[in-house]
Amino acid sequence: MNILEKILVNKKKEVENDKVIYPIEEIKKKTSKKKYKFSERLNKYKNDNNPAIIAEIKKASPSKGILVNNFDHLSIAEQYIENNAACLSILTEKKYFLGNKKFVNDIHKKFKTPILNKDFFIDPYQVFEANKNGADCILIIINSTTSDVIEDLIDTSKELEMDFILEIHNEKEMETALDYGEGIIGINNRNLENFTVSLDNTIRIFKEFESSLKNKILISESGFKNKNDLVKIKNETGINNYLIGESLIKSNSISECFQKFIK
Repeated sequence: MNILEKILVNKKKEVENDKVIYPIEEIKKKTSKKKYKFSERLNKYKNDNNPAIIAEIKKASPSKGILVNNFDHLSIAEQYIENNAACLSILTEKKYFLGNKKFVNDIHKKFKTPILNKDFFIDPYQVFEANKNGADCILIIINSTTSDVIEDLIDTSKELEMDFILEIHNEKEMETALDYGEGIIGINNRNLENFTVSLDNTIRIFKEFESSLKNKILISESGFKNKNDLVKIKNETGINNYLIGESLIKSNSISECFQKFIK
């Protein structure tokens, strides 16, 4: 099994266990309409002609191991917000990324920035759970589940007025994402099977489907190291939304690193 397959096997067990401990009816009582705040914030940055950085909070990754030893999710969130991050992406997968759903809840209580709950969503139960914890948006990885489950995840997100990102990695997955006709599309520059990264992935896929993407909110995800990378994507595709994690989280100074991206 590759890394993604291992993660999904573990995630299925986790969700089934959570359903027993935290019944869905109890979780639904604590949900609320999110009013599409995530996409609203990205559109605001576009209209103001500012790069929209979705700054990611994650402690570890399967390929790099622990990214930061003295990990403090609230401190990291505060530094991101102080440096004008458009939105936050919070990794909550436990086993391979050392995430925690509590991170979303803690940050939501303290700050007002829109939050993407980044995890491996395979069951509508998780959408209600993410909403309860304070997330405004969820991630749906096209190649991680079936079309029926994707439709259920989309329907649940719409019911709760949450944004959803359909994440794709290649041309075939882009075709699938476009078939759903709605949602934000995230083009991941990282290959989830071997975790190699190339910004050219966004450019190549965008150019092949450009005519179908004119009215879409698009995010280029992973692999950004400096402002030149953002400019390259913007010039080649017009995309103004960038998900950035490791470059920020591993830097000696988040603030200094952030400013290198936007100044």
